[in-house]
Amino acid sequence: MAGKVVFVGAGPGDPELITVKGMKYLQQADVVIYAGSLVNPELLKYVKEGAEIYNSATMTTEEIVDIIVKKASEGKLVVRLKSGDPAIYGALWEELLPLQQLGIPYEVVPGVTAALAAAAAMEIELTVPKEVQTVVITRASARVEMRGDLKTAARFAKEMGAALAIYTGVHVIDKVVKELTEGGLPPETPVGVVYKASWPDEKIVVGTLADIAEKVKAERIVRDAVIIVGNSVKPREVPRSSVYNPTFSHSHRRSKS
Repeated sequence: MAGKVVFVGAGPGDPELITVKGMKYLQQADVVIYAGSLVNPELLKYVKEGAEIYNSATMTTEEIVDIIVKKASEGKLVVRLKSGDPAIYGALWEELLPLQQLGIPYEVVPGVTAALAAAAAMEIELTVPKEVQTVVITRASARVEMRGDLKTAARFAKEMGAALAIYTGVHVIDKVVKELTEGGLPPETPVGVVYKASWPDEKIVVGTLADIAEKVKAERIVRDAVIIVGNSVKPREVPRSSVYNPTFSHSHRRSKS
């Protein structure tokens, strides 16, 4: 009888940021496969005695899927522990589709993605009333082939007043700044970089497109960071939500003016 596979978002780093549901599955798991390069190993303390633990950092997709399928086919509960949220750069499809094809039961448990942890660390809101209604999650890379580039994202951000949350780009920060600037974002655009959001060694660097590259280099940040670009980092005026404004009426409250 087939067991079950659960893809669990481990959160950004702080072991307390895993969801209650994710933690319950982790405690019940017979097999845990975790992304050792990104998932906090402190979470492994909650795995029950006798459970099999595999670090996927040195494995290929094929090797990971082989273990998942084999162990689930033995009737075991397999937890695939992914950093952040499985739906954001989680390499989820390539592990999920084989399970669909084989009819192995699975579930996906969401987690806190790094962009949200970065916003919390910076004590900001990614969406800003009347200024930022759209947030674009994207990435940068020196080697991985991607559709489009940050110039396109920058043009969209300028047109829509959107904020950008850029993953895997801090190691090519000069390239990121160049493409965003060429895409039309002015040098004074606010930028925040959060290294290892929610970890004990977290670092926050705030600047503008004009100076963020040098600030990041001064802090020697070359990996594990999220770049937030736009007025979310530094709103132009004190934000005020319409929903809670006394002059605004909605289905739960009449205007008080």
